Amino acid sequence: MGAAMRRIHVGNALSAFGLGFTVPYLYVYVAQVRGLGAMTAGMVLAVFAVAALLVLPFAGRAIVRRGPLPVLLAALVTAALGALGLGLAANAAAVLVAATALGAGQAVMQPSLATMIVDCSTSETRSRAFATQFFLQNLGLGVGGLIGGHLVDTTRVSSFTLLFAIEAAMFLLLVVVLSTVRMPHAPTIGDAPGVSARGSWKQLLENRAMVQLCVLGFVLFFACYGQFESGLSAYGVEAAGISTSALGTALAANTAVIVVAQFAVLRFVERRRRSRVIAAVGLIWAVAWVVAGYAGLGHGSQEMATAAFVSTYALFGLGEAMLSPTVAPLVADLAPEGMAGQYNSAFALVKQLALAVGPAVGGPMAASLHAPYVVTFLLFSLGITVLAVRLGRGLTQAQDRPGLAARSLVVARGAGPRESARTSPSGV
Repeated sequence: MGAAMRRIHVGNALSAFGLGFTVPYLYVYVAQVRGLGAMTAGMVLAVFAVAALLVLPFAGRAIVRRGPLPVLLAALVTAALGALGLGLAANAAAVLVAATALGAGQAVMQPSLATMIVDCSTSETRSRAFATQFFLQNLGLGVGGLIGGHLVDTTRVSSFTLLFAIEAAMFLLLVVVLSTVRMPHAPTIGDAPGVSARGSWKQLLENRAMVQLCVLGFVLFFACYGQFESGLSAYGVEAAGISTSALGTALAANTAVIVVAQFAVLRFVERRRRSRVIAAVGLIWAVAWVVAGYAGLGHGSQEMATAAFVSTYALFGLGEAMLSPTVAPLVADLAPEGMAGQYNSAFALVKQLALAVGPAVGGPMAASLHAPYVVTFLLFSLGITVLAVRLGRGLTQAQDRPGLAARSLVVARGAGPRESARTSPSGV
């Protein structure tokens, strides 16, 4: 990879490392350490989602017009101010304002970094680039959470202030690192001044494949990521009798599978159609929900229930490792020239909607309606498979299987006139 891509990946790791310091402890910090109560802590978590939903529709337009790097630097400074403000805030109003800044900055980072990866990669290298991003993000979150857990002390506010100060420092360090990145020239909407913001959204909505991918993405994030820290954990505690330590082990198993399997899975994914890979993830997650059903609804020993619950998180991790080099590159390949930022922001907006709705629906179901909860999300997982197969029918070969398309193009270019004419009707 080039120097620009290396710096981008370092940036991903640093931002994830900083977030890992504080995300697991935010609720405890606001509710107990600052003594602001569970209601305020819940509002802080909601503010993160609301801030993301408010800024993402404008972030895509800014990335397209200004480029991803200036937008990312502004987001990092905003997030750093929010993190520092959270560490120093002593009342509810200050906490909510700081959380808004941190949530908005964090939300804009995602499409900005994704667009930088798109601009610094080709269709052949993009899957590996996004797989590396996902690997480093999970590694950074895990290491940050582990170190933060040893630094934090619920009896001392200063220990949490230190955590938020470290997070802010990571964001500012990332500003320094990425300020040195020399981005290759990429077309922007500024090169075509006749395209309006409303027109760019209209163009996106008229892209049938992109709309189908957004619907599929909503179901993906709703049925998996939206359940991790809400519905699935509540189901494990209430239905399966899982202890908090076992829940921590399950989360660790999820991260471990991603870190260990990511690049082994990548070799498998690169040779398959993207739509078929996503369809396979739906089947794997359906098996995960069956295993979760056994953990909470079966009649085995507590040890068996715990092992099944940990296996559920591990199976989800395997599916995540398959999706990371598949979905984000597909979003980029569906975007017209110069519109990658708009498409990345639109998909990030869908993700945030799913992450907001998922816990609201799954949490109450998991706590009281154990069997319906498992059956509902088992059906959603099977729905992923159906939607992915339907999406594949509307994709070109270059979008669904870019590696094979690239090899076919090379063969066509290297062939004689007759052979090239013979291969051209294949759609390459």
